[in-house]
Amino acid sequence: MLKIWNVIHIYDRIIKRWIITRKEVSTVKLLERKEYLDFLRRHKDRHIIKVVSGVRRCGKSKLFELFQNYLLEQGISREHIISINFEDLAFEDLQEYHALYKYVISRMQPEGMNYILLDEIQHVPEFEKAVDSLFIRENADVYITGSNAYFMSGELATLLSGRYVELKMLPLSFKEYYRACGLAANHTLQEIYERYITESSFPYTLQLSGRQQDINEYLLGLYNTVILKDVVGRLRIADVKMLESIVKYLFANVGSLLSIRKIADSMTSAGRKIDSKTVEKYLTGLQDSMLIYQAERYDIRGKDILKINPKYYVADAALRYLKIGRRGLDTGHILENTVYLELLRRGYEVYVGSMANGEVDFVAKNEHGLTYYQVAESALQPEVMERELKPLQRIKDNYPKILLTLDEVGAVADYDGIRKQNVLKWLLAGE
Repeated sequence: MLKIWNVIHIYDRIIKRWIITRKEVSTVKLLERKEYLDFLRRHKDRHIIKVVSGVRRCGKSKLFELFQNYLLEQGISREHIISINFEDLAFEDLQEYHALYKYVISRMQPEGMNYILLDEIQHVPEFEKAVDSLFIRENADVYITGSNAYFMSGELATLLSGRYVELKMLPLSFKEYYRACGLAANHTLQEIYERYITESSFPYTLQLSGRQQDINEYLLGLYNTVILKDVVGRLRIADVKMLESIVKYLFANVGSLLSIRKIADSMTSAGRKIDSKTVEKYLTGLQDSMLIYQAERYDIRGKDILKINPKYYVADAALRYLKIGRRGLDTGHILENTVYLELLRRGYEVYVGSMANGEVDFVAKNEHGLTYYQVAESALQPEVMERELKPLQRIKDNYPKILLTLDEVGAVADYDGIRKQNVLKWLLAGE
């Protein structure tokens, strides 16, 4: 276990050093993550803790920078902004909740609101005690981020039930990438989408555009940090190779119905015996790291959530390509992955639609009801169109039904209330 911890710390240092040694590209203007920034603006000064969760390097720290700039523009003095990034060695002494609390209290201004931004707070054991003590002060507006969903599933969630709002952050959407990449003048939407899924949606990779080797080095360091620090380190996993095998299996089967037993049997068939309980533990750790997302099945007729055979999706398609290559005809599943993440960004609960005689790719649920989605690369062939429409036609309720494809010819159509749309324009349009 000591050896594993040494590797964890080495990879953590490598990725940070990698970024530092490329300062020549770090002057690029901060990306305007408008939807996320609006969340912080909207909840500013509300007596509620603002929690931002998301996979490492998805832009949480930069979001805090943007928010600090916004506060300054609003006339808030720097003395009223207390910002701590717990991945910065300068604040290592504050990775103890008593020390953290005393440090913040000593810098709070007695007059006016103090804006307290605590980045990657999962590094502070029992941080919830410090956060709760700050929360109860009338002149403290508290914001925290974390790179592991587990940090919101323990004491903080219990202690602060009803007293926090959570923003679940993802890497760049296609719309954000399109606006920031500077390719629109000379490239088609399809060409930009190809770069989006192969060069990564993690914000920093935009600064490495066109340099695939640099992108791959960055992604490899990021992947290893997530796996070793957020999964292996937290769960004390000894068999890292087995975990790696499961990750590759999930990456290779994005968008496929999987069971814990099926994964265990596949590992055993490959000569790597593992029991279902261990597979479940690994899957939980991967989901907590927000590298992998699970979409449960939704019984469309019975309106129930089915707890068996979910599908799994990955936070970034380029990470998948990095680990398993571009073998096989997987572009359809990657498109499905892209739509799934976009629906999450738009605030939906997203399920796989289950029917007695078919399946709908996604059932998206919010306070307004349901929307059904089918996703296909192309539906120009009559037999493909029939196959994609049939599950939607079998649903007899009046909720919206949408077919998303990459088709440019006949991109928009209506089939007895089922709307066909070009998926790239849908991604750009937003809600």
